[in-house]
Formats: sequence, C-alpha cells, structure tokens
Amino acid sequence: MRSAPGLDVRSNALSAAVLVEPPLSLYVHMPWCVRKCPYCDFNSYTAPAQVPQRAYIDALIADLEHDRDLVRGRPIVSIFFGGGTPSLFAPEEIARFLTAVQDLVEVAPDAEVTLEANPGSVERGLFREYRAAGINRISLGAQTFNPQHLRRLGRIHGPAEIANAVDEIVRSGIENFNLDIMYALPEQSVIEALADLDAALALAPTHISHYQLTLEPGTVFYHRPPPLPDSDTAWEMQQRCQERLACAGYLQYEVSAYARDAYRCAHNLNYWRFGDYLGLGAGAHGKITRAAEQMVLRTVRVRQPRVYLQRAPEMRLDERRRVAREELPFEFMLNVLRLHEGFDELLFESRTGVSFREVAPIMEKARVLGLLECVSQRTWRPTELGRRFLNDLLTLFLEGPKNVIQ
Repeated sequence: MRSAPGLDVRSNALSAAVLVEPPLSLYVHMPWCVRKCPYCDFNSYTAPAQVPQRAYIDALIADLEHDRDLVRGRPIVSIFFGGGTPSLFAPEEIARFLTAVQDLVEVAPDAEVTLEANPGSVERGLFREYRAAGINRISLGAQTFNPQHLRRLGRIHGPAEIANAVDEIVRSGIENFNLDIMYALPEQSVIEALADLDAALALAPTHISHYQLTLEPGTVFYHRPPPLPDSDTAWEMQQRCQERLACAGYLQYEVSAYARDAYRCAHNLNYWRFGDYLGLGAGAHGKITRAAEQMVLRTVRVRQPRVYLQRAPEMRLDERRRVAREELPFEFMLNVLRLHEGFDELLFESRTGVSFREVAPIMEKARVLGLLECVSQRTWRPTELGRRFLNDLLTLFLEGPKNVIQ
C-alpha cells in the first residue's frame, strides 16, 4: 500500500529530533467557589465565610519566586486565572499578584491575561477594576440560560445575571470575552440547546466554549446520574449548534472552542500545541521543557488549599517527574489532535524530542482508517471522522513510538 505524503521513513530530513523550549504560559489556580456544582470534577471547594485572599496571594507569589529559575529568560505569553471561581478574589489582590509576576519574571507586552468568572459571583462595576488590575480577557461561566437547567446544574445565577455581567464586561472596556455554554443537559431538548446558543450569540461574545455535559468520576452527577439525552440526540444538538455558530461567524478551531477572527484563546492554544506552562496554586499542574537537559518535567502541587497554605513553597509540590520518552508522543497527540488545524511534523519533533519516523507507522494506520489526513507537505490533522471518534484515534498512540529505522 502506498504511503501518504510525509511518511517516507527512509528520509534523512527527519533525523535526530531535538527538544526546543516552546512558548510559556502561567496558570494560576484559585480553588474556592460559592457552591460546588454537582457536575464539576475540578479541584474546587466551597468557600469559607472569609476567603483567605491575602494569604493565598502571598503563597502564589512565594511559589513563583521559588520556581522562577525553571523559566528564567523565557517570556510569559499568557496568564490564566482558573478555578474554582477566581472572581471571588478582589481586584486589588489580583493586581498585587500581577505586579509581582512582572517583577519576578519576563512577561510579553501583548500577553493575554484571562480571569474566569461566574455571573453569580461578581458585583456590578467590578470588571472595570479587574481591567485596571491587568485583566484583558474574561471567561464567563454562563452554562445555560434556562432557569430550570441552571437550578439542576446547581448554578447560583439566573439568565438576567448573565446579561448584566456581559453588559458590565463591555462597559469596562474588556472587549475579549468568552461564554461557556453546555449542551446535553439533564432532560434538555434540541430546541432548548439551540435556544441557549441563540441567547449566547445575542450577547456577541468574541469566543464561545460549547461543550457536552459529561458525567465525571467523583462528582455528584456521576454517583447519582440525572436523565441525560441519548447519544443520537446529543449528536444532533452538536451538529445543529455547530451549523448555527458557523453561520454567526464563529470559527471552530478546537473540539469545543469557537471564535471570531483574531480571538482564539492564546492560553488554551498553547496547551493544545503542547506548549509549556508553570502551574501555581492548590492542585495546579505544570509542564516545563528543559532544553539543555533534553527533558520534559510535569509538576503537580498539593490539592488541599489548607495544606497548600500551611506548607513552605519547597514543600508544596506533590509531584515533580520527568516524562518518559515513550509517553511524549501520546501526550502530544492528546492535545494537538483536538485542533482542527492539526500539526506539522517538525512541531511534533521540537515539542517531544522524538523523531517523527518513530510514529510514522501509527500515522499511516490512522490514515488508512480514515481518522487522519495529510493535508499538505508534512502537515496532519484529524478528519471529520477522527474528530468524532477522537478517543479511538488517540488509543492508537498509547503503545508509544516504534523505532522503525534499523
């Protein structure tokens, strides 16, 4: 059988691969919420009467100071405050942290700085202060505009609060904002899913994250499953919503991400292209490439906020390990195959340090199965079938690379 373009394993063009340090992001985890939602499997906790904001920001700054040698000389291209509900933190505390970041490490002048917020956890007028603190992008957890579904999901806001929050974001001068919208909710109909999307589009966000509700282990919904739409109904929701998003001018560039021109999320794109990120805060994960040592490090900080606050910076890492060479191709594919644009072979080599020749047989198998296509010289992307059955595609890479050159 003839190989696809880019799969000539005898070529000298793809000789020994060398790890190159990719773009670097900063992820900051804020672990508290007003209330834990029954579908949420993130590392989040019901907030105490008084969130220890100052102590937590002090701990984040201490972590960054302790770890800055890991990223010295590398500019931060994006910062993302995730949670939890970061908007429970006062703007002045966010500003204090961002000032410390500027003092301790290099930050790119055009860095994207995102704050996750929930409509029920923000007071009117506050977004103006977040913008002054250095936030230039908001990700708003709307989820649905249907009052009944909001209650079923455990959300503390109503449809009016979503509109009010968006109005305040726009008035604050932050033009770049995302709305999170879920579909396939308990007992949701296709018409209701489309109505949610229409309500989101009416607010004119620059970005929409549109994703299916899934039952994750460890959540209330997982242990007491609500009645969800069947797979055929969920697929119809996805297809019809995608059509509506496309008609409204939102380009799908990732499995669940849609954006207007020039508003793709830089932070998430860095994840999906297997870039690096320094993770700060309780339970935060990180990935750091050490080009000089030709290795990739994974870090995980202790999960419990109370324990995190009690420990010194050097004791907050729950895990720090070198990623085994045979694991890197799967980790790369786990991220990059979510992107509609796909990837080129040189990106694979520079981000993994593994020669593309070693995964060439897997790529060919996926191509024959109709899950991948080579769209130009050495550029690969999932087909429509591959995007629909992404887990099956990824499974092909679980066995790791094979050395096909003897």
